[in-house]
Amino acid sequence: MKAFFRFASLTLLSLWMSISILGCSQRVVNSVDKTVVSKPIPDQIGATVKGRVSSNGKGLYNVVVSDGVEVTTTNEDGVYYLASNKKYGYVFVSIPSNYEVSTVSNLPQFFKYLRTATKEVEIVDFELKPVDNDNHSVVVMTDFHLADRTDDLVQYAKFVKDVNNSIGELQSQGKKVYGLTLGDLSWDNYWYSRSFALPEYVLQMNKLNATVFNTIGNHDNDPYIEGDWDSGAAYRKYIGPTYYSFNIGQIHYVVLDNVDYINEGGRQGKIGKRNYKASILHEQMNWLKKDLEMVKDKATPIVLAMHVQLNNAPKADQSATIRLDNGKELMQVLAPFKRVQVLTGHTHVNYRVENTPNLMEHNIAAVCATWWWTGKNGYTGNHIAQDGSPGGYMVWNMNGRDMDWYYKGIDKPKEYQFRAYDLNVVKITAAQFAPNTTEAKMKEYTHGYETAGNKNEVLINVWGYDPKWKVDVTENGVALKVNRVEAYDPLHMVSYTAMRLNDNVIPSKGFVTSPSSHFFKTTATSANSTLNIKVTDRFGKVYEESMVRPKKFSVKMM
Repeated sequence: MKAFFRFASLTLLSLWMSISILGCSQRVVNSVDKTVVSKPIPDQIGATVKGRVSSNGKGLYNVVVSDGVEVTTTNEDGVYYLASNKKYGYVFVSIPSNYEVSTVSNLPQFFKYLRTATKEVEIVDFELKPVDNDNHSVVVMTDFHLADRTDDLVQYAKFVKDVNNSIGELQSQGKKVYGLTLGDLSWDNYWYSRSFALPEYVLQMNKLNATVFNTIGNHDNDPYIEGDWDSGAAYRKYIGPTYYSFNIGQIHYVVLDNVDYINEGGRQGKIGKRNYKASILHEQMNWLKKDLEMVKDKATPIVLAMHVQLNNAPKADQSATIRLDNGKELMQVLAPFKRVQVLTGHTHVNYRVENTPNLMEHNIAAVCATWWWTGKNGYTGNHIAQDGSPGGYMVWNMNGRDMDWYYKGIDKPKEYQFRAYDLNVVKITAAQFAPNTTEAKMKEYTHGYETAGNKNEVLINVWGYDPKWKVDVTENGVALKVNRVEAYDPLHMVSYTAMRLNDNVIPSKGFVTSPSSHFFKTTATSANSTLNIKVTDRFGKVYEESMVRPKKFSVKMM
């Protein structure tokens, strides 16, 4: 019965969205018919799609329009022509600066589905509304993995409350606020067994008080279908284009699909291997080149969003290797621009890599943290990722071409930017944290923390760190030497691994505590001294802790 009602909700949502989209299209056409469309748009040889982009009865000049292959601009009357083969089945407008599109709930309708045969000429108009969004914020969220399991929807409600509070605070400062997701909105492995797929995700995302632009991830493809194109049909149907661009204020945003979903063996009623390549397909890369050619001022900041990371996590010396198969080609395409920020997810951890002085990647930890496990009913209540980051999201503030950013933990103040451990008292044993298992099994996962230290060392986890941050520690007014190290987060070990072992379950390999290089270590002269820890981010904001030692280690520590 539960599955029936879920299927019914999916079907009704699909019908509702189709009606809404068609209704918006009809309203736009009617509005345009009474104003700017005083005469028909003549055909143009080779053009299969034509239309007008307008606002308040006037055609808009130089607006970029694309079908995912061809890219063109509107003329002085707001008219555009596309020689489209209609492969993707839609046309989209790259929303120009200081304009917005209508929404269906909070999904922006910057695209319209094509309805006629390939060679038939089709008219697609867009109506935009003027806004002042030079001063704006973007809430960047990734890896939701919603599937109606592991108490995820209960925990998600806390996330919604937290994000909406952030949105309200930003709006009170006079900012226009938008959302941007980075993929893995759903969890393909549970689309059918839990009857929870992209339509259900859309219903949940509609609870956010902002327009949300979305990115496809590897888990947002149909697991019953083999091959990248066909498996992405559901995403295109319920959410929209898998790659596109838009402008907010003076920033040019690009969303890419860098998942080539292979899914060997997938067929109706059978989930395939769900394997994929991390790559930007050739046709999409060509589209990106055309889109960026339209950005004439190369000083325009570019914010590029995609799911799989460009770089693997850096080492303690900040060296990193390229993860994306054609990452070097992507960087060459972006090289003409003076400031490029690349936003990615997929890893469920936080790190930053500056590939060049002009290009920086921000890999962002997951909304779901450790796939919603650590906050599950009966567990520790810590919503924590494998690198020790709190589950959360980023907030990007833009004013003209200036920008700053920070990572925000769910249910945590935005000033919560690090966690410090007194390694003299960090000791992870089965007896204390997982009495239903053995010390031998626990030791397989504790990486040395099964024995408390005796060197007066302090470990500091700074999840938002990049090389322009500073970490300073003083003891009785004397500065201590601080070294960046690769380490494991103890709180995550007791929040996930210990809890799974206590349930007599082998912890999932992909969910256990992972090493990270955003850790810092210092050595005090005494086991009982108070240390002043001062972390300064690249924008000069200071975060401090007066660390009274010994500092207790427990599942309830911040």
